[in-house]
Amino acid sequence: MNLERRHRLGDAAIDVLALSGCRGLTHRAVDAAAGVPLGTTKNYFPTRDALLLASTERIIELYRAIPRPTPTDRVGLTALLRTLLEHARGPGRSRVRALLELQREATRTAWLAAPLDAFAANDFAYFEQAQMSAGLPTTPQRAATVTLSLHAALPHLVSDAPATQAAAGLDDLDGFVKGLLDTVYGAAA
Repeated sequence: MNLERRHRLGDAAIDVLALSGCRGLTHRAVDAAAGVPLGTTKNYFPTRDALLLASTERIIELYRAIPRPTPTDRVGLTALLRTLLEHARGPGRSRVRALLELQREATRTAWLAAPLDAFAANDFAYFEQAQMSAGLPTTPQRAATVTLSLHAALPHLVSDAPATQAAAGLDDLDGFVKGLLDTVYGAAA
């Protein structure tokens, strides 16, 4: 099968998920979003489950393609985390909204939970390693606290809720990340 078209359909499915949620994810909606003839999506992903899985795999693939340099100090870690949060609020917004939709669907669809679980577990391992590389006194609990805080920020970053973002400190991402690291690891010297 044509990999370029498969990616195009996966990207269109992400856009549909972001705009219409899982209920709006249909083969026809993806065909329309991708600008392809009706039936194209069904040829690549014959069932709705196959379409959900393809969307999940594409989101994971795109997330892994985001450049993430290994931080060597706390300043580098702060910059990395801020940049990832900025990406979620900016160019990655549709992917984050789609991912949140898929995670919600996975609470009712056991087979969908498996790839999302593996993805999240890898994310926890990545952020733990990043904190260790930055020279912080990392423990699994501290690393998990930072990662959970980043994950918890995502729904608020992709919503149009300035009062909530201000209340959570997400209107100042640099301050948010510095405050998070200060809370978990103590103030920087």
